[in-house]
Amino acid sequence: MSTSSPSEPALGLFLTCPPGLEATLAEEARELGFADATAVAGGVTAQGGWPEVWRANLWLRGATRVLVRIAEFRAMHLAQLDKRARKVDWAGVLRPDLPVKVEATSRKSRIYHAGAAAQRVERAITETLGATVSAEAALKIMVRIEDDLCTISLDTSGEALHRRGHKLAVGKAPIRETMAALFLRQCGYDGSEPVMDPMCGSGTFPIEAAEIAAGLAPGRSRRFAFEDFASFDPQAWTAMKAAADKPGTPDLRFYGSDRDQGAVGMATQNAERAGVAALTRFACHPVGALERPDGPPGLVMVNPPYGDRIGNRNLLFALYGGLGQTLREKLPGWRLGLVTSDGGLAKATGLNFAEIGPPIPHGGLKVRLYRTAPL
Repeated sequence: MSTSSPSEPALGLFLTCPPGLEATLAEEARELGFADATAVAGGVTAQGGWPEVWRANLWLRGATRVLVRIAEFRAMHLAQLDKRARKVDWAGVLRPDLPVKVEATSRKSRIYHAGAAAQRVERAITETLGATVSAEAALKIMVRIEDDLCTISLDTSGEALHRRGHKLAVGKAPIRETMAALFLRQCGYDGSEPVMDPMCGSGTFPIEAAEIAAGLAPGRSRRFAFEDFASFDPQAWTAMKAAADKPGTPDLRFYGSDRDQGAVGMATQNAERAGVAALTRFACHPVGALERPDGPPGLVMVNPPYGDRIGNRNLLFALYGGLGQTLREKLPGWRLGLVTSDGGLAKATGLNFAEIGPPIPHGGLKVRLYRTAPL
């Protein structure tokens, strides 16, 4: 599905995500109608007009940012970069009354000084468009020079897309909503079964699962950088958002529990802000006090402490062992998706993991998703 008009040239989109999750994000993008979505290192490439850019920001759950390529050319030296940057149609995408900032990287290229490259592009923008340059500007232009090929892109998202606009309260080591959504997808979750997190922290997994089940657009409550572009059409955007604001009412519940009353309070408030309070249930108790909810079996998603950051690793073996025992005894028929940086702790659950995912960077660590068949 493409919403770009025949006269509107397709833009090159780059949907960023943590390394190791590209194929999962490509799958999500194809489901959303980006038929040409292709996994590459660090993200997913796709094409579409400006309405597709808006839709990607509004609906994609797993992308970190949506970048749009506006120019690509060879540049062997700074004078050539300067000349070609001035030929970019800056007025077609940027407004002269709003400041911008330019970030540049250079790799395996004759233009090796990224700072000097950024200055040339800044000068091209100020002298051809009249916009000012500011390090504090919200609008970001990204210049990448690799093997003498210069690619100029706009960050259309602004704040990273895991900032949905609902979660004001977070715990000590929160998993980002974007990563949580991709892990849920890897576990086969499609919104048609209950999800439980027995160490829920600020509630990311149950809230994300409830939003998916209700068909809520993840970007429904926030602003995006593209709203300040010259190409922005407020009326078309308002219509797109209105069409997205028709949630369903699934007959499912999403459960979170934590031994920390403060975490349970945070999760409850976050669910209320996200508009899924009626679909979620949060309780304060240790893992061992877990009770099987009424209804069909579903998916347990849990991101326990790893020891690298919270608590002592030796004390965590008992915690993981207790988790495995409780799940076997109380949740037969449910599947488990466990996120941890420590394979030894995962093994301590005593559970048989059918699949172990690749290492994914998370807060200075590398975590993996461990998945079981129905217990």
